[in-house]
Amino acid sequence: MHQSVARQTGYLPGDPEYRKLSVALFAAGLATFALLYSTQPLLPQLVDAFHISPSQSAFSVSFATFGLGLALLIAGPASEVLGRTNLMRWSVAATSVFALLSAFAPTWHLLLALRGLQGIAMAGLPAVAMAYLREEVHQDSHARASGLYIAGTAVGGMAGRLIAGGLSDVGGWRFATAGIAVVGVLCAAVVWLLLPASRNFHPSAARPHDLFRVLRDPALLALYGIAATAVGAFVAVYNGAVFRLSGSPYELSAGAAGLVFCVYLLGSAGSATAGTLADRYGRRAVVPIGCLITLAGVAITLAAPLRLIVLGLAVMTAGFFAVHGVASGWVPARAHASGVGTGQASSMYLFSFYLGSSVFGGLAGTAWSRAEWTGVAGEAAGLFLITLILAVLLRNVPSKVQN
Repeated sequence: MHQSVARQTGYLPGDPEYRKLSVALFAAGLATFALLYSTQPLLPQLVDAFHISPSQSAFSVSFATFGLGLALLIAGPASEVLGRTNLMRWSVAATSVFALLSAFAPTWHLLLALRGLQGIAMAGLPAVAMAYLREEVHQDSHARASGLYIAGTAVGGMAGRLIAGGLSDVGGWRFATAGIAVVGVLCAAVVWLLLPASRNFHPSAARPHDLFRVLRDPALLALYGIAATAVGAFVAVYNGAVFRLSGSPYELSAGAAGLVFCVYLLGSAGSATAGTLADRYGRRAVVPIGCLITLAGVAITLAAPLRLIVLGLAVMTAGFFAVHGVASGWVPARAHASGVGTGQASSMYLFSFYLGSSVFGGLAGTAWSRAEWTGVAGEAAGLFLITLILAVLLRNVPSKVQN
């Protein structure tokens, strides 16, 4: 009887399996973002090593995110048939292997190819993580559990950039890339050992028509737009920040500039806090506030003193992860209430997320070449403004879930 009730309600905070699940998905999120954006602090070094332009160096990030985005369209529907747990486990492991191979790439084009394959391999985790949480965690704790997972991605984004920057000062970009790959291997071991097997997943036949159904809901469309514009602005700011801090008047080394990514800790806190507030006050109230925080952060970065630049990045990071943490958890809840596949809806959200990262993040190199930081900040502010407009429009969409 107890097991039957548990299957109906899902894990609650305090349950041993909830703790295992939280640690495993935190580690998985950490590995995903650490590996995905590991080349970002290395962009100036890649320019020198391969004799390429700043805009070309950004492709090392964009190829991985674009490969990830495309693979998500397949991984999400596949998980509805194959299951969630094994797909997530193998995803983290394969991603670490490609990361290690990237450290030995002899040419720029081969490095880009390996980064693209790395993005494809990691799709199995983000494609199904939110759907897995919705199925295995009690509905009253969905936003909280989602916030913890996104918090892991925030810590991963910080750790990956911070470790890569520090290691590159010691042994160059290849040494740094190999070091990040080792982090991925360790996280993969945690996922394999701790992630609980799915209890409430029920295989279903592939339904290609679900792709069209998740594109007809105006709320889901707005959430996809929020994903693309918010992360596009976020990645653009950090791509540009690497060049700004390594140039005059700051002249920071890759390791010193990498310390700036410590502000990702605020992103972790912002995501977890926003999830708790969304459970209490509703998602529709929290997302617009997060958008306003991001815009304030971008405005602060326009100041010249280094301490204000760091402050602006910290504020923007907290706001971004608040928006993303709540929006990403909103998607499967909305999809489930609408009667469409949660895996398909989550995949479309993340496809939009990584497409925005690839396109808008890549444009940061062009913006920097044309107008340096003013151009990058202008691009980011414009995108975050669109995010805010979409968040406000969501308030007028009829609700199908408690949001």
